[in-house]
Amino acid sequence: MMKMYDITMTIHPEMQVWNKDQSKKPLLTNMYTLATGPAYISRINIEAHTGTHLDAPLHMVEGGAPIESIALERLIGPARVLDLTNVVGSIGREHLEPYGIQRGEWLLFKTKNSFTEQFDFEFVFLNADGAAYLRDIGINGVATDGLGIERDQSGCPTHHTFFAADILIVEGVRLKDVPAGNYTFVLAPLKLEGIEAAPARAFLMGL
Repeated sequence: MMKMYDITMTIHPEMQVWNKDQSKKPLLTNMYTLATGPAYISRINIEAHTGTHLDAPLHMVEGGAPIESIALERLIGPARVLDLTNVVGSIGREHLEPYGIQRGEWLLFKTKNSFTEQFDFEFVFLNADGAAYLRDIGINGVATDGLGIERDQSGCPTHHTFFAADILIVEGVRLKDVPAGNYTFVLAPLKLEGIEAAPARAFLMGL
């Protein structure tokens, strides 16, 4: 029987946001109820990088491709959840080499980030050395359980390495209850146009 894991952050007003910046909190506003209108209607005001989301090159590259340029077939495929819960600080080549990573894979990083719903200023990230290693292999994409694939690295080398190599970046997945192993990964970003990112529903399918 196939097992499915929803690895998406739930969007709500008190969810974790980057740097605990209150201006980034989602705003969910009721416009009408059945007592004040013909139907219950709500308005959603969120940043494009809210919760689980897909980045496009425009996020970091002047004149880069916007979110609608990413083909749907790139967003479903074979994936592995890597148990990196013992990593402190950043993920480098030395943490990734033992996994025998293959060209075309999706990799999902399960770290200590998945075990808290509060933003941690010391969250585990992928450093430049680790990003270069994955670029050289030619993976399809990385999904990380931090709200960023890097923290405050000068020049954002991880993003730029991946965007230059056409490697996809998903941030903010939730992997606490997902065992390490092989899966089929499915990502469904909102169909937006002309911007640098899109919130997404993400899930894994496995035996």
